Amino acid sequence: MNLIPVKTKILLVEDELVQRRMLQLKLEKKGYEVYQAEDGKQGLQVCLDNPGIRLVVTDLMMPVMDGFELIEAIRRHESRYTYIVALTALEDKASILRALSLGADDFISKPYSLDELNLRIAGGMRLLKLESQDELVFSLTKLAAYRSGETGSHLHRVREYCLLLCNDLVKSHPELGLTRSLAEEIAKVSPLHDIGKVAIPDSILHKPGKLTKEESDLMKTHATIGGNLLQEIYAEAGSPYLQLAYEVAMYHHEKWDGSGYPSGLAGDKIPLAARVMSFADVFDALISRRCYKESVSFEQTKFVLAKEKGLHFDPLIVEAFFRHEREWLEVVDRYSEDLLDLDESGIIAAGNI
Repeated sequence: MNLIPVKTKILLVEDELVQRRMLQLKLEKKGYEVYQAEDGKQGLQVCLDNPGIRLVVTDLMMPVMDGFELIEAIRRHESRYTYIVALTALEDKASILRALSLGADDFISKPYSLDELNLRIAGGMRLLKLESQDELVFSLTKLAAYRSGETGSHLHRVREYCLLLCNDLVKSHPELGLTRSLAEEIAKVSPLHDIGKVAIPDSILHKPGKLTKEESDLMKTHATIGGNLLQEIYAEAGSPYLQLAYEVAMYHHEKWDGSGYPSGLAGDKIPLAARVMSFADVFDALISRRCYKESVSFEQTKFVLAKEKGLHFDPLIVEAFFRHEREWLEVVDRYSEDLLDLDESGIIAAGNI
């Protein structure tokens, strides 16, 4: 099935009819869906009636309600961010600064070329696209958590763990090519690791007890399902941000020694984001109570993780964890609503089991 691309909706607010109509025709030829208004009051109403409009091009000097008032009103009423480009014949810097201070994102001085305006609009669309990707990731994260029964605290912990690991690796192993920015992005997409569980039946997902082989095999498909889902979204959007999400979902059950699934990758053939996610996910699974298991103390968890160095986990990641034990305990304590209480030694108390 071929998807019909959605046209970008632009509101053009300009009191000069001829100029407004000419600009409308030129923008429509570029593939935009153009709404128009002759003053700020009319423009605000068009925005309120059409919430899909995310980009506004407005003159500043208009009757009834001028562009300054319109910018201020849009910022007061918007529920999602609207990118605003101010058109002005004014040469004085004070008017431009006033428009920007009220909330305009960009400006263009008259007379202007259509090419210049298109570049300004393209800049706005890039910003809105980034915001849309964040909204998509946030929505998918909520879906994943709801479907798999994970708590918000678990998702917060996993994100913090990934950030701790990545920030350590940025400093201690620059040869890996990690940057602070990339570390933040890995942490941001980490809650999507189990998005594929949306396709797993409740009877398996929430079964209290050991799964049968058939059930276990079906459960394992969540990695491929989630990876394929995010790969399709990545193919449409082309964002490296979503490429990381795909790697985390598809490969977070691979093991350093090649015994994991779904592809049996080994060593550094496993994407770094997935290796980080794997360690963070196992750590949190060990210290958490689940419908099929009780929690494990922090000291016991450390013992298990150390034994799996070079087997389940990348040795560099295990070492990064042990360099920051105290910070990991602080994260556990900060988001401990769904965990057992910690005693002073960092052992998870078992009194309520």
